[in-house]
Amino acid sequence: MTRMIRTKAAALALAVAGAFGVVQDVCAQADTIFMPVLVYRTGPYAPNGVPWADGYVDYIKLMNERDGGVNGIKLSFEECETGYATDRGVECYERLKSKKPVLVNPLSTGITYALTDKAPGDKVVLFTTGYGRADSADGSVFAWNFPLLGTYWSAADMLVQEVKKKGSLKGKKIALVYHDSPYGKEPIRLLEERAKMEGFELIKLPVTHPGVEQKATWLQIRQQRPDYVFLWGWGVMNSTSIKDAIAVSYPRLQMYGVWWSSAEPDVTPAEDASKGYNGIALGHSAEKGLPVHKDILKYLYDKGKGTAASKDEVGSVLYNRGMISAMLSIEAIKAAQGKYGKRVVTGEEVRWGAEHLTLDAPKIKTLGFADTVQPLKTSCRDHEGVHRGRIHTWDGKQWSYTSDWLEADNKVLRPLVESSAKASAKAYAAEKKITPRDCSKET
Repeated sequence: MTRMIRTKAAALALAVAGAFGVVQDVCAQADTIFMPVLVYRTGPYAPNGVPWADGYVDYIKLMNERDGGVNGIKLSFEECETGYATDRGVECYERLKSKKPVLVNPLSTGITYALTDKAPGDKVVLFTTGYGRADSADGSVFAWNFPLLGTYWSAADMLVQEVKKKGSLKGKKIALVYHDSPYGKEPIRLLEERAKMEGFELIKLPVTHPGVEQKATWLQIRQQRPDYVFLWGWGVMNSTSIKDAIAVSYPRLQMYGVWWSSAEPDVTPAEDASKGYNGIALGHSAEKGLPVHKDILKYLYDKGKGTAASKDEVGSVLYNRGMISAMLSIEAIKAAQGKYGKRVVTGEEVRWGAEHLTLDAPKIKTLGFADTVQPLKTSCRDHEGVHRGRIHTWDGKQWSYTSDWLEADNKVLRPLVESSAKASAKAYAAEKKITPRDCSKET
């Protein structure tokens, strides 16, 4: 209980600091590269938002403490509390924009949608690692969006592939229990396409924010008895879904969460009853003790400079996700410096770096991440970089991988991205009067 109070107090202090524009670490100034940090350390999404933010900030701090910045240029950052609300996220962005950020990780698909129109004019890169618009994988239209490591269409496709291994899906039912927001609605189009291809019935069950009341949803599941449930929740919604599944005796072995619905805060509230629950992992799980973790403990926590309330958080699923998100952003900065010089780079230059990002296995290992990040390569046409994941399953105490590597089928995904149907890149380009770039001419 004492630890819980201390954790909540630390989260509240950081949220207040962010809300009032207190700059963390190095002051934003002309000779630093500024990275705003949009967070939610309070409210119903805090259990998931806090570890992500801690991992993201710790990696920035590590770069400054261990490496003296990026090629001699210090990184500065400032947190701003969004509460996962789109309007507050836009307010944070607009206020921090005056500090000339080169990039931003919105940590919200809703905020990403709102900033997508703003980013090109402001020349700020949007890094949406594992979230955001699925069609923004098409860099010819979305030049400033980078949904690195996986989109929700990739996630949904891999989940369908996984359950199909258990037998034909023809005549089966798959229920999508989703957060009724841009985030939760993202996988629907891909799942509808897959339902036509595989012959299963897709049952769509939206859950109203923040997701603490789901009894009616799970009564429908008890009545319809779908063969599988895909959970697309966030924050308190996830643990509530698992508890309500238990209440209606729906087997956790038949439940699969997206990578934002399969972390420790999602399963621990239900304790042993969560055993058998599955989720798609974004290339990583709760790996601990990696070289990068050891450096974070050495350079930050051993010196009292760590961000998390406890160093035990280092290596948890969402801590790793935030840490990896920061790493990818910084590697894009390094790529920009490789072309334009080891100096403070601009947003336009970082956009080039993000679009020419190549991380092979030896490079990832050198960075200290072992195999928690899959090799990736971006281009004008592909801003996603890699489309792979694994299933991990909760055994009551920890996550363990329970599948081989899965890879989203680009033969299914790319036609959806490039078609003229609603919510595709082509439709967005027509609506916004954007002339798609000719990627064959990009260098």
